[in-house]
Amino acid sequence: MQQPFPMSFEKSNQPVPARWVLALLPLALLSSYVHADSFPADSGEILITPLVHSSVQLEYENTVVQIDPWSIIGLDNAKPAQLIVVTDNPGHHLDADAITHLSLDTTRVIITASGREQIPDGLVMANGDTLKVAGVTIEAIAAYDIIPGAPEHPRGDANGYVITLGGKRLFFAGVTECVAEVKALANIDVAFMPMNIPRGRMTPQAAAACTRLLNPAVVYTYHYDQDWARLLADPDGSPSELPGGLSVAESLDRFEEELAGSGIEYRRGDWYPLPQ
Repeated sequence: MQQPFPMSFEKSNQPVPARWVLALLPLALLSSYVHADSFPADSGEILITPLVHSSVQLEYENTVVQIDPWSIIGLDNAKPAQLIVVTDNPGHHLDADAITHLSLDTTRVIITASGREQIPDGLVMANGDTLKVAGVTIEAIAAYDIIPGAPEHPRGDANGYVITLGGKRLFFAGVTECVAEVKALANIDVAFMPMNIPRGRMTPQAAAACTRLLNPAVVYTYHYDQDWARLLADPDGSPSELPGGLSVAESLDRFEEELAGSGIEYRRGDWYPLPQ
């Protein structure tokens, strides 16, 4: 499994500046290796491929679903999809070029209301909506902040989603804290939980506690290395510091420790490719 940071930085008490890594090689030369996991469903396996940051590919029977496709490291590992689902409107969630590249003539694109300008023909889902699109049942779940402060994620602006494939419920939380609408979910089989959101939102302890409430069979943490994403746009920016002085790698370990004894399988995923 790829490491989130070079090995020499893993036990540092400071987050590794993403610019130190990304300056080594152009983005076009970043590692393109991806690994697909599987999860049993009614008629075979659901293939789950972590792509980058909050971008996930699902495959089941003849259906491909893309969640938050992002072209920052290229799209060689992503397949055209019958359904594309977008949680929010910043570019690392809503990438119009990636959506165009991965769309078929019949592809349906689910967006939030804030994405109408970029994707005018997208199908808007509001918090609480349920639809069946391309043979897939989708529930839009509220995603928002509890702890105030920038960057703001106000209630009603973004979605998480529960996607049902093969009788299994996969929850993509988006960028949210453990809000009431998330706590109310039941019968989640696979959960994707954000972590290390700025202002101390969804610390490893908070993300693990929320995961325990949902009690999925499998959990992934995603959207957890904010510096990797943010410093792509501003290589001269200052790295942030995680609560408790943890490195990103240490925060993943802490999340796993907090889940100990729960019976929930933790899959880390290879979300942040490094230069070869």
